[in-house]
Amino acid sequence: MEAPGVSAAGSAGSGPALLGAVLTSPWFLVAVVWLAFFWQLGAVPLYDLDEGAFTEATREMLDSGNYITPHRDGEPRYDKPILIYWLQAASVKALGLSELALRLPSAIAATLWLLALWLFVRERFDVATATVAGLTMALGLQVGIIAKAAVADAVLNLFIALAFFDIYRYRLAPHRGTLLRVYLWLGLGFLTKGPVAVFFPLLVSFLYFASLRDLKTWVGAVLAPAGWLVFLLVAGPWYLAIYLDDGVGFFRSFFLEHNVGRYGGVKHGHAGFPGYYFAMLPLVLLPFTGWFLRLLPMARALWADPLDRFLLLWFVTVFVFFSFSDTKLPHYLVYGITPLFVLMARHRERLRNRWLGLLPPILFMLLMAALPWLLVLLAPAADRLHEQAMLAEGAQALDWPYRVAGVAGLVALVGLLLWGRAAIWQRLVLAGLIQTVVVFGFLVPRVFDVMQGPVKEAGLTAKALDRPTVVYRTSMPSFSVYRQAITPELERPRPGQVIFLRVDKLERLIRDYPDYEFIPLYRRGAVALMLVDDTGAPDNG
Repeated sequence: MEAPGVSAAGSAGSGPALLGAVLTSPWFLVAVVWLAFFWQLGAVPLYDLDEGAFTEATREMLDSGNYITPHRDGEPRYDKPILIYWLQAASVKALGLSELALRLPSAIAATLWLLALWLFVRERFDVATATVAGLTMALGLQVGIIAKAAVADAVLNLFIALAFFDIYRYRLAPHRGTLLRVYLWLGLGFLTKGPVAVFFPLLVSFLYFASLRDLKTWVGAVLAPAGWLVFLLVAGPWYLAIYLDDGVGFFRSFFLEHNVGRYGGVKHGHAGFPGYYFAMLPLVLLPFTGWFLRLLPMARALWADPLDRFLLLWFVTVFVFFSFSDTKLPHYLVYGITPLFVLMARHRERLRNRWLGLLPPILFMLLMAALPWLLVLLAPAADRLHEQAMLAEGAQALDWPYRVAGVAGLVALVGLLLWGRAAIWQRLVLAGLIQTVVVFGFLVPRVFDVMQGPVKEAGLTAKALDRPTVVYRTSMPSFSVYRQAITPELERPRPGQVIFLRVDKLERLIRDYPDYEFIPLYRRGAVALMLVDDTGAPDNG
């Protein structure tokens, strides 16, 4: 066992022993996992585009009985492989169609991901360090977001982390069983999100073994026939099945457009500027941004240690690779931040500057406390009608309970800055608890009610009307989830038809079809339902 970075209660003079004992207790970590991953899991509507697209594909899978080719609103959805849809379908089968059931696989996957992290760090160091690593993961802002999202990322990161941990174990003791487990995780990851689950473990392991001048071991592991047999047995059957069911459509779209195309071009408007991830990383790691920054001057010392070198290569490779991608999204960084949790926990006693540690979460909480007034200022400046509507409603939705929570959170964080008895890392764990409660208890429910509450209400309204319903130039697939029916794109209006659309599309709808009268049925925030009246309009159907 490698030497732990610090004792269970923290370094000498770092604060009350009782606080250190509580924060490094696995039972405290269990409570934090519930708070970070499961609390409020089903309390907010599904968000568009991502959650809506995944969950509508799952709903249609259950409705049609086609468990091979995912469809969204009747059209094949080639964005991702099948595993996340199977997991969501199993959850819906057990619990019924709800936000909780659709998000539960992600929360469970995040919990298993954290457990894998905890077990790995405990093997290398001790229970206290493993628990601190788990706390930084659970209370990190971006991990908390994807753990509660009905998308594939939590499941993917589980398998990526498992593969990396077993790669390091294999380096220490090259047992056949460990190697076969690596290929198992690669196969499951490939079934979750495709090449990214294999690319990074292969690339980072090559760089790591090369840095140790042990490429012979790496080549032997990569060319192991039994390993690739495991990979093919896990991932191969579905890829063969979708080819038989749907031809080359999935392979052309997923591998060329959604993988090669994302790296070499901008998809869905997700462009970024040079240095995008330098700006996003501090936000992704909140409230532990300063803790991470403390590691940067230690780069040379980290490189000298075999485990730290492995962790450093893992993070840097992901960061550099996506920095050159044309399509940029914050959650891409999550593929490479698991090793940072280990590094921060192992070297937690090195963080001694309270301003470096506490200033980032204080500034973030200050922004949240000021958000109601910022929205009032931003609403008139918005260019689009639906943005104006959401910002105006958002300013009202951030009511006095939210404002009290934001100010209380800010005061509490300033108190942690001034409180000198506890170690900085201990105060940051407490800051993570405060941030989690304010963000997921007060901010997210109100934001989602403004952004997605109207979509949910519109879907339920359309379901109750039980009329033929179409969508016009609007991509909000959660509408179909709540309506529990496929919603095709409008080809041309038909009398009695209900049209779902964003409010900024109303003028164009009227302009495109001047012979029809559209009667408002529902309008709130950014969306509306319009009924096609047949007054004076011929039905050429």
